[in-house]
Amino acid sequence: IEAYRRLGIKLECTCTPYYLRITEYGEHLAWSESSAVAYANSVLGARTNREGGPSALAAAIIGKTPYYGLHIVENRQPQVVVEVEGGEGLHADHWGAIGYVAGKKVGNRIPIFEGIRPGRDSLKALGAAMAATGAVALFHVEKITPEARVFSFPTDGLDRVTVSGDEVEVLFAVKEVEAVAVGCPHCSADELRELAELLKGKTTTRPFYIFVARGVATTNPDLVAAIERSGARVIPDTCMVVSPRMDEFSSIMVDSGKALAYVPGMCGALAQIGTRRECVDVATS
Repeated sequence: IEAYRRLGIKLECTCTPYYLRITEYGEHLAWSESSAVAYANSVLGARTNREGGPSALAAAIIGKTPYYGLHIVENRQPQVVVEVEGGEGLHADHWGAIGYVAGKKVGNRIPIFEGIRPGRDSLKALGAAMAATGAVALFHVEKITPEARVFSFPTDGLDRVTVSGDEVEVLFAVKEVEAVAVGCPHCSADELRELAELLKGKTTTRPFYIFVARGVATTNPDLVAAIERSGARVIPDTCMVVSPRMDEFSSIMVDSGKALAYVPGMCGALAQIGTRRECVDVATS
């Protein structure tokens, strides 16, 4: 960290740097965090490949990155259509699970989703999960994401895959867990607000950790205080898949398709996905 400080790097240890700086449409980046890459490309319309840590650091030092891959508009067109059963009626809590299933089906192709209307935090959850179970660095959502209009041509010739309701619902079979963790990727201010509301008047009975960028936590002190009055802890600068604290538990409930994919291998714990309300209920029951 001190070495990075001497290089002039802003010391925010977060997987959601887009909450700390407005990245513009069409801007060229060199980002290495897979969920942030998916968000930058898909939700913001910026351009970056999936960089490794060393290549991203090298790009920061010299102010340049190789012009190939997703920096070129022609390489950003959709390659597979994803149809989601239930479409526009799906709740925001389902999108991480949908991405968990979809990523396995699309691999490293660029998908375009039809007939769905997720919000920004839902798009974050969708892309993060697809980056974890597949290798998705860019996705489009018809009539929602900024570049969907750029590639508004008939998709009849593309491969098509379906994410069924049964494939999603089976992931939500609630089991007993030792701890609960949310914020993978790190929570937005809106997600902190939702958690504060869900926890109002409740007390935790299991360890409950909420992971967030320090910049988001410090600009929302009232929300952090409201959450922590329940006994839950808001943790900046790390996350559930890299923090040694999570290695203490053999089973963890998460609200994220990305965490569902990574927790077993990186924490050595069984992972169980739940909606955000279910996570709060389990943590306080």
